[in-house]
Amino acid sequence: MADPTAAGRRVGGTEHSWCRSVPGGTGVLVLGFFLSRPVPRPLLESALHRLQTSHPLLRSRLNTAGPDQPFFSIAHSPSLTVRPLSASDILQSPPASPSHFHALLEHELNENPWSSPAPSHPILFATAYDDMPEAGRTVVALRFHSAACDRTSAAAILKELLRLIAGSTKEEEEEGFHRAMEDLIPKQDAWKPFWARGKDLVGYSLNGLRTSTLRFEDAGSDRRSEVVRLVLGVDDTQKLLNACKAREIKLCGAMSAAALVATNSSKHLEKDRAETYTVVTLIDCRKYLDPVLHDHSIGSYHSAVINTHNVHGGEELWEVAERCHESYSNAVHKKKHLKDITEINFLLCKAIDNPQLTPSSSQRTALISVFEEPVVYDSSELQQELGVEDYIWCASVHGAGPSIAVFDTIRDGRLDCAFVYPTPLHSRKQMQELVEHMKTILTQGSLNGGD
Repeated sequence: MADPTAAGRRVGGTEHSWCRSVPGGTGVLVLGFFLSRPVPRPLLESALHRLQTSHPLLRSRLNTAGPDQPFFSIAHSPSLTVRPLSASDILQSPPASPSHFHALLEHELNENPWSSPAPSHPILFATAYDDMPEAGRTVVALRFHSAACDRTSAAAILKELLRLIAGSTKEEEEEGFHRAMEDLIPKQDAWKPFWARGKDLVGYSLNGLRTSTLRFEDAGSDRRSEVVRLVLGVDDTQKLLNACKAREIKLCGAMSAAALVATNSSKHLEKDRAETYTVVTLIDCRKYLDPVLHDHSIGSYHSAVINTHNVHGGEELWEVAERCHESYSNAVHKKKHLKDITEINFLLCKAIDNPQLTPSSSQRTALISVFEEPVVYDSSELQQELGVEDYIWCASVHGAGPSIAVFDTIRDGRLDCAFVYPTPLHSRKQMQELVEHMKTILTQGSLNGGD
């Protein structure tokens, strides 16, 4: 439950895993939006200060100096300063990315203040880019530590921040400071015998050792995160959703299956040969907690379900999607998203400490990570008034993590996905080809309801 008077607390288990991951390059979460007109810096800072006042975690610092577990310390009042930068100082000519907004997003994903040895850092940084090649345009980028902000939080923050920039005078009640996810899971849902934990830990470890990956292009060089975007039109999106509904399969199952089929196809395997891949499904646990939290409860409240799948050359989208959905659904039915949090956090930290245990010391722990549900986000009159032309939220993955991290949104009826990947482990050309193949698999598999 929330404690509005709390001055801070120690991080929970999942938050601690993010504290281990972020310095290495996985978990820098960026919320960026592209505006058709400038935003006065005092107005933006005022809106962000009101946001921090409503959500104490956003004005906290993450302290890592002591020998004990890191902790959040909450400042009494907001003090965030928006850093102004000239986009022309960052952007390359010619641009390596599809758009200037895209290039600035990638730049932000690879700015990592938490990798420095300072004893404490804010969990939120803000930058406003002006002097864009497109005259009069502005890009605002908020950079969060994933221990304090997940995808659900980012979506809620965008809505609230735009309303504040527009000049809302509504007084927001302070949210209070919630306890860590593990402390809010009902005991009967989290409990399992000690021997079962050991058995599951061994099972996860053995499965991880026998799984395949997307082909590596350069496993020896320093890495950064890049993004490829997949967008389906309204008609194609509706056909895909209808095909999923007809089979009682969630979109995450179809997305995972498309990645598995496309990856297997890229290896040109014979039909009788199978390879095993790992899929991570991220689940927003707010509705499973006691008390139940809402989407605007800021923090890190996602857990993971890990499944492995054998895929043969020549398999079709829906036969793989059904297996993906069944495996994930069975795990959720058994409450493994609540019971296995400790084991999964332990394995992630082991991959960070011992990269040699992962293929080619790549720190790849899965082929793909997907969210259980997409964010549904429709444009509003407020966005049009402010001149919001584009927005995106995603997180870096060039430390320990999957080869592909999918951040999916259905906005105005269109499926819009950001695929984040580590480069040069995977190249932009390789990932663009893979994503284009996934798009073809999804659209062709959805024709006539996927029959």
